[in-house]
Amino acid sequence: MDQEAGFEAYREIISRINPDTDAACPVQSALELFSNKWTLRVLYELTKNDSLRFGQLRRQIPGITNTMLSTTLKSLERKDPLIRTQYNEIPPHTEYRLSEKGKGLYIVFLSIMDWSQRYGA
Repeated sequence: MDQEAGFEAYREIISRINPDTDAACPVQSALELFSNKWTLRVLYELTKNDSLRFGQLRRQIPGITNTMLSTTLKSLERKDPLIRTQYNEIPPHTEYRLSEKGKGLYIVFLSIMDWSQRYGA
């Protein structure tokens, strides 16, 4: 399907949405999930690895502070695209990995990569 036909098919789908319902913007919940500056980058890093520890994630994301990484991870854990596993060993450590819900985001990243390569953004 060419891009113009795909866009028209998309418009046909969204034209059937009742604007008087909470689903008037079916992407709203995703937009809220991604509203934090660092969320997409954290999720992207986790798509590249089976699991990562806090320090590994911090090193993969230049410019993020410990506080912002911690806040982002807690938010993602609550919203369920991320699973936090704490190991009570000596020394204790925590690992983060994508849940099934989080793994479903791979298609979003592929689409963003395709768009970015196509339009040079």
